[in-house]
Amino acid sequence: MAAASTTKISWRLNEFEAHSKMVSCLALAKHSGRLLATGGEDCSVNIWSISKANCIMSLTGHKNPVECVEINSTDEQVVTGSQSGSVRVWDLEAAKILRTLMGHRTSITSLSCHPFGEYIASSSMDMNIKLWDVRRKGYVFSFSGHTEAVRSLAFSPDGKWLASAGDDCSVKLWDLAQGKVIKEFRSHTAAVHTVQFHPNEYLLASGSSDRTIKLWDLEKFTMIGSLEGNTTPVRCMLFSPDGCCLYSGATDCLRVFGWEPDRCFDVVSVGWGKVSDLAVCNQQLIAASHHLSTVSSYVVDLKRVKKSGGSVIQGIIQDNQPLTEPKDPKGATIRRSYERPTTPAAGERRSPSEEEADEKLSSAEIHNAEDYKEIFQPKNAISRTPPRIPEPFPAPPEDGESHSNHRPGALSDDEAVTQIKKGHDTMCVMLSSRHKNLETVRAGWVREDVKVSALDAAVSINDLSIVVDVLNIINLQPSLWKLDLCTTVLPQIDKLLQSKYESYMQTGCTSVKLIMKHFWGSDLRHAEGTPSVGVDISREERHQKCRLCCKQLKNLSNIVKNKAAQVGRHGSTFRELQLLMAPLDDSL
Repeated sequence: MAAASTTKISWRLNEFEAHSKMVSCLALAKHSGRLLATGGEDCSVNIWSISKANCIMSLTGHKNPVECVEINSTDEQVVTGSQSGSVRVWDLEAAKILRTLMGHRTSITSLSCHPFGEYIASSSMDMNIKLWDVRRKGYVFSFSGHTEAVRSLAFSPDGKWLASAGDDCSVKLWDLAQGKVIKEFRSHTAAVHTVQFHPNEYLLASGSSDRTIKLWDLEKFTMIGSLEGNTTPVRCMLFSPDGCCLYSGATDCLRVFGWEPDRCFDVVSVGWGKVSDLAVCNQQLIAASHHLSTVSSYVVDLKRVKKSGGSVIQGIIQDNQPLTEPKDPKGATIRRSYERPTTPAAGERRSPSEEEADEKLSSAEIHNAEDYKEIFQPKNAISRTPPRIPEPFPAPPEDGESHSNHRPGALSDDEAVTQIKKGHDTMCVMLSSRHKNLETVRAGWVREDVKVSALDAAVSINDLSIVVDVLNIINLQPSLWKLDLCTTVLPQIDKLLQSKYESYMQTGCTSVKLIMKHFWGSDLRHAEGTPSVGVDISREERHQKCRLCCKQLKNLSNIVKNKAAQVGRHGSTFRELQLLMAPLDDSL
């Protein structure tokens, strides 16, 4: 036991340059937990062993940046989606492309592989979901119903249902045999990034930017839990293999949740940044994240993570407070379990592929023959040796135990502290000024009239960071948006969209989406209408404000069009916004 306490509970396993340009997506193999696929703006897909920095294989053929990647349940195939809307299926063992699927008009936003069958689900910026039969090269069904981009897809363990979630804050459950929606769940207050089925029970989890995870009973179609405590948006989730708990990945933090009652078993700080995917293998949680052209992998020792007890959730759980046992814990509700049919349900082929891409130009280049042979050796080959079970990754010693391994050229503790302190005083002055300005804004905050009290004060300070802080609050409460607020905000959004800071651009895009969603269908669309006969001062004033907002939105539309030409994550966001603002071109 003493030796175990001297090793880390979480650590970074590896970090490497994955692409020649920005990394846009990645996926971990859920079957083995040892394989990683990455997609980038260089239009390529690279396959890696999670613990090594040498690329095993590169898949080329996409002519546009790769936006989505997924590894199937047996680790034998990789599915990729590009910015142009094409989907490609690759055979890793044979090192070749199997299919190119054409049907989406815009960038692919999510992918999912059927648990046992030649079926793939894909979604796009066009808000449509397609179910593909890879053997027939055409889509079986095309689902529509989401009003904004779909961000996550997941097949049920029995392969009969498909769950989808998106920026419209909704979660939908689809029947694959009938090709129609079964149920729509609406309890999230912000975009939903991820959905996951329980491995055994009729239970579905959804994680959102509203920092909560909702749990849905799929027999009664009711919400049975709301897991709170994350201080940043929920980026990815994973049920434990036995289904006893749910792992939640957010920025630099792993939370372990239980339900009925809702409770947090454990909180683990992990420096993984904006984590993108999770997998479990050998009682270790494997995670991966990307930043710019770099990919990092992380390990959490699950033998040292609590998966029972925990505090009943009643608001935000503080990371620095001990977790207490619930006074009256209830047993898990007995639910129906999934049946695993031998073959998946299949509908009729509704549409042929629009065109067959030039698959001859696609290739799989093997960079590391030894690793390729070890990982992708033919499964049907006769072997007298049982397959080797991968060992858990060894945990490094705690920082206090590793001082004797001081690397040459590394900074001493005193030198490191001096470096950190260099900008400390300047940063303190900046933060103090920002705090003072926010206090000024807060003092005038009146819920009934945000425009007069808070936003005017924020704008008058002439500091975009204050405007961003206030808008981030308003964006979480759509009911606060009023026409007067729009006339004040839109000139500021012009500056945010052209800012060099990613967070400023993201806040500006979110605000424009809310304005279009809440006002275009009613007030702004009729801004050019003929005024009524007679004098109606209040109506005339409102009409003038609508005209002003339309003019400002038109200016923003031109900025959005220019930004949409960019590649990568930013370009994808602006292209989505461009689609939403398309009605402006017809009205002005």
